[in-house]
This record gives sequence, structure tokens and C-alpha cells, in this order.
Amino acid sequence: MTTALIIIDVQQGLCVGAHAGVGWQAMVERINLVAGKARAAGLPVILVQHESGSDFLKHGSESWQFAQGLKVDDSDLRIRKTTPDSFHGTDLIATLQARGVSTLVICGMQTEYCVDTTTRRALALGFPVTLIADGHTTVGNAALSADQIVRHHNLTLAGIASFGPRVHLELASDISFDL
Repeated sequence: MTTALIIIDVQQGLCVGAHAGVGWQAMVERINLVAGKARAAGLPVILVQHESGSDFLKHGSESWQFAQGLKVDDSDLRIRKTTPDSFHGTDLIATLQARGVSTLVICGMQTEYCVDTTTRRALALGFPVTLIADGHTTVGNAALSADQIVRHHNLTLAGIASFGPRVHLELASDISFDL
């Protein structure tokens, strides 16, 4: 059973200004910790980058680049996407299948959009998911703070049983890729 780490949308445009995820710097450090463990175990690290036709997150723009402080390795795989679903209209499933990946570890930005949608789609496709409970963030809205959104999604995603595969929550510091 092979595991892959999927890092979703940890991009500069989501770390500054109105779109800045709460506590993004500490989240990036936790993601770096997990990515280092995955690389040391020889597991695929997949970086997903959102892009749009507008100036915000436009391919190649400053906001589209990886967040400052995110450690990226030449061996990391990259997926470009245009929707909250990292599988939709991308070669992510083919990339996973080509490497014999059967389980996923997911982290990134924004919790209630791309992390949520990709996690649910992974379950629907038959992948058990470890969601890094302290490895995703977002911005607050008129109804909920960012911390409330993160806690809500951790509980909600871990409670989904109808797909068969489940979401397991784990803190970044507790993740181990024992082979």
C-alpha cells in the first residue's frame, strides 16, 4: 500500500491580504515537517496549484507561486487545477494510479473549498485519507471564524462513513510514514 502526500494550494496569493489563511506560516512549517517525512520515506509529494483566468492566482503570477517558506523539492510532482476539486480536469488520478498510490495524506488551503472538495472526491474514488488536522487553514467569514471552519471540517470530514473509505485525523507531528 503506497501513500502520497497532497499539498493543496499553498500559494502566495492565499497568504497575503484578504485571502490570507489564519496562521498560514505555522501551517507551512507543519506541512514542511510532514513533506520531509514523506520524501525521506520515498513517497510521492504532490503539490497542487490553483489558477484562474483573472489576475488573482493567474498562472505564473506572483500570487500563483508557492507560499514563502514552503519547501519544494525537484522530485515533487505538480498538478495545476482550476476548480476546488484537485481531481476534476487534472491528471491527479492518473498520477496516483501510475505510482500505485492507494492512500492519501491531505493538507493545504482553503479548508472549506479545495481541501474539503478534494478530500470528499478522494473518498468517492476509494482512497482512505489522513487529513492533517493542523495542516489546513482558511479565512473567516460572516458566520464563522477560520478556527471554527477548520474544527468543523475536521469533525465533519472524519464523520463521513458512506463512501466506505474514511478520513482519519492526525496532527502533523504525529504523522509517520513507516514502511
